[in-house]
Amino acid sequence: MKLVRYGDTGAEKPGLMDADGTLRDLSAHVTDIAGDTLSDAGLDALRALDPASLPVVQGNPRIGPCVGNIGKFLCIGLNYSDHAAETGLAIPKHPILFFKANSAVVGPNDPVVKPRGSTQTDWEVELGVVIGTSAKYVSEEDALDHVAGYCIVNDVSERHFQTQLTGQWTKGKSCDTFGPTGPWLVTRDEVGDPQSLNMALDVNGKRMQTGNTNTMIFTVAQIISHLSQLMTLHPGDVISTGTPPGVGMGKKPHPVYLNTGDKMELWIDGLGQQTQIVFEDE
Repeated sequence: MKLVRYGDTGAEKPGLMDADGTLRDLSAHVTDIAGDTLSDAGLDALRALDPASLPVVQGNPRIGPCVGNIGKFLCIGLNYSDHAAETGLAIPKHPILFFKANSAVVGPNDPVVKPRGSTQTDWEVELGVVIGTSAKYVSEEDALDHVAGYCIVNDVSERHFQTQLTGQWTKGKSCDTFGPTGPWLVTRDEVGDPQSLNMALDVNGKRMQTGNTNTMIFTVAQIISHLSQLMTLHPGDVISTGTPPGVGMGKKPHPVYLNTGDKMELWIDGLGQQTQIVFEDE
């Protein structure tokens, strides 16, 4: 299934994309794509519905973040071997963890706003993992059983804030609008193997990133298992699993960063597309 949240910011409604690409309203059956809806039982109940019986959503509503009431937004750094190589940094021995503030989360096609003082705003197409059932001390073998589904995340990053302002990477990752998420939450049964997904990102029509999740240093299962040893993962937690090569920071001979008016377009196999225009904060 492809689950969607649509409508005005803060007032999104739950929906489902049917096999023909028609948006259907789920409001009569669930209040949001969040919490218990993300459990195996909750998703099975939605699968049992006949999409043709659901009301068609008219018009062209805004598509919101595909998960409501996100608990934790966890991110893994330097998780692609080819991306680590372009940065010149060593392969990590364990997953590098940082957090993105939930206030950064926006819809997949909402504007990205450069914060005041930003000179190094960058792009990162990433596979997002949405937890469906609580996970604590889980094994790698069982880890994917705790996944509700997958989505696209653009881990927008301000590199000066990230690396030059004393503190954690979170400073450069958590600016408002720096977490476009969606368009769909695609359930794990429809995705299959999360380690064989092509992904790409263009800026102003020029290909910047091309990659595949098969070059991840730590697989989705390894990441979930590792994190679950440190903290309980709850339904609605989102894990952004790292980015392939081609980020602006790594461009040669000089880094390339986003400017006002730039257009980002990003894709992952089976997970849809995002499009964002960059604006300057007032």
